[in-house]
Amino acid sequence: MPSQVSIHPALDGGVKAGQANFSGGTLVCACTDRPVKVAITGGIAHNHACGCTKCWKPQGATFSVVAVTAHENVKVLENGDKLAIVDPDALIRRHACKECGVHMYGPVERDHAFKGLDFIHPERFQESGWPEPTFAAFVSSIIESGTPPSTMASVRSRLKELRLEPYDCLNPPLMDAIATWVAKKAGTLRE
Repeated sequence: MPSQVSIHPALDGGVKAGQANFSGGTLVCACTDRPVKVAITGGIAHNHACGCTKCWKPQGATFSVVAVTAHENVKVLENGDKLAIVDPDALIRRHACKECGVHMYGPVERDHAFKGLDFIHPERFQESGWPEPTFAAFVSSIIESGTPPSTMASVRSRLKELRLEPYDCLNPPLMDAIATWVAKKAGTLRE
């Protein structure tokens, strides 16, 4: 029997498999009046549950659901006047709706391994079939947002029940990509 630890409303009932050929759709904020709409015109990758304190989470969620897409795949369709950058100094420049608070997209524009990618919240797609999350990142960070440390074993157990391997950073392939970028920039790796 699954534990009662809540992770995210889109995941608590079980992680639903996405469609292998999902090629984008329209992200919609939570406003009923003049919702912000953002087109994603390509696939998304690295979908995961994220426990960091920067990502937007729906009411009652312990983790966000976040993925990336190429920056050129992102286009604001409607009501872009409602968007504001949450933290202009952050690596991920999260553009959120000023009224409902939903983060719509977050480009990485500085010199970084993720430059050229935009972070998005796939559960905001009006279309179904987006690729399912495959791991959980920054799990320990949920303590920073108020989760009691005594519950962390239960949280990690629940993530594993959902087949979301918990990490206290990103998953190994993404950490390898960051380290490779750093090593090439430093000249210690010449691949």
